[in-house]
Amino acid sequence: MRERERARERARANMREHERTRERTRERTRERTRERTRERTREREREREREREHESTRESANARERARTHARERERTRESANERERMRMRMRERERERERERMRMRENERENENERERERTRTRERTRTRENARENENARERERENENENERECERE
Repeated sequence: MRERERARERARANMREHERTRERTRERTRERTRERTRERTREREREREREREHESTRESANARERARTHARERERTRESANERERMRMRMRERERERERERMRMRENERENENERERERTRTRERTRTRENARENENARERERENENENERECERE
């Protein structure tokens, strides 16, 4: 019974640890999102600054268009690289979670097998105790029969 309670407590501890890990992952994701937002804001501010500088030149319209096109291309390239990295991170996290789940299942199976082995041992012990009691009772019965036989033998003599 205590073993099952400990197993349940371990399972609850595992679940709490799992939830804490998920919360830390969510917090890291939120922080990365905030950082990307800040970076985009800084990039937009830099872009606006570049545009103001270009407006003073003869080719300001063409230069602004080229700069915007280039910035969009850089942003698309950066976003797709970031998205690929996020996908890789999610895949790695899912694989780690699957591995943790496999470990928990193996541990539970080991605990269950140990509990079954302990129950088999207890059953063998009970059986052995009953057999010993039966043998002791049989020995006492033979002892009484021998004493009775000896008394009858003495009476005949």
